[in-house]
Amino acid sequence: MFADLIRRLTDPAPERLPDADARLALGALLVRIARADGQYSAEEARRIDRILGTRYALSDGAAAALRADCEVMEAEAPDTVRFTRAIKDAVSYEEREAVIEALWEVVLADGQRDEEEDALMRMVAPMLGVSDPDSARARQRAAGRMQS
Repeated sequence: MFADLIRRLTDPAPERLPDADARLALGALLVRIARADGQYSAEEARRIDRILGTRYALSDGAAAALRADCEVMEAEAPDTVRFTRAIKDAVSYEEREAVIEALWEVVLADGQRDEEEDALMRMVAPMLGVSDPDSARARQRAAGRMQS
């Protein structure tokens, strides 16, 4: 089902992704960060649903269905290095910065900063081409939303 998208993402010169494919790729990255610590909690899944629903103006059911597709996509996606570099080449900086913020929301969703999730975030941000200061600001914005 996702073979064509994965092929396009890993093409040596990927083109800008159509909106539906960008949704899947970016959602799959959210799922990957949630699964990084080996415990994919219901709260993390709900947070992904909220992020996808808000970001793409989806109903609760449509957001959950998109997340389910993203879970399958994440399982089939290449290693994180190739996957994030491919997204970097296909998505604007502003979108990638927003993805980092959403990733931080997922990391913080269960109220704990896990070493595996932190390590993946330290790896993913530069691979997406997002600067350390921008990633830190994204984390602060996400943390602020989690407290309110």
